[in-house]
Amino acid sequence: MIRGPEDIESVRHCTDVPESARGNVVDVRLAPDVPDPTDASRRSFYVTSSCGICGKASIDAVRMQAPQLVFGATIAPDALPRLVPALRQAQVTFERTGGLHAAGLFRFDGSLVATAEDVGRHNAVDKIVGGRLLQTDWPLSERLLLVSGRVGFEIVQKAWLAGIPAVAAVSAPTSLAIELAQESNMTLLGFLRGEDYNVYAGPERLGLGPMGRGTSH
Repeated sequence: MIRGPEDIESVRHCTDVPESARGNVVDVRLAPDVPDPTDASRRSFYVTSSCGICGKASIDAVRMQAPQLVFGATIAPDALPRLVPALRQAQVTFERTGGLHAAGLFRFDGSLVATAEDVGRHNAVDKIVGGRLLQTDWPLSERLLLVSGRVGFEIVQKAWLAGIPAVAAVSAPTSLAIELAQESNMTLLGFLRGEDYNVYAGPERLGLGPMGRGTSH
């Protein structure tokens, strides 16, 4: 819906909601020059935070709005084995409950930028992206997004719109996530466990040549 932090005029918690909902409902006001998102003449689409819903219209809209990611800097060879331990160390609530997913944003040298926890891994990604947007750390180039579960197309879609060129997961990607990552020139890794991982797209950012789908390291 928006192009960057300059499109947001304000974000405030709503006070005219039931007390049980306070703190969970916000009012986002767009800048005056931002096109009205309710205008029926605009091409509209939704980005769902739920799991497993495949929206062709949503993907087509992303293709129209997001430029292809460019290959530039490479991920440091010693960075990948450090990502999962760093994310796990930041999962404070998971350590207490064992019931939350997490997402982490890293620089290509392996240094941690931000983490978020949530019942849904999609929501954890939203918290990461929204937090960086509000802090005007945008677009998120030369960043790697790590998620604690599998990677569906929705996560790749959100990363692409945010300009994140690399996504990794401790579990598997879906076939549609792989296709979207390949189309956008994104680096996509799965089953990241220590020094072992599968490369599904974008091996160039690892300093590797073209590889077949699901190449293991």
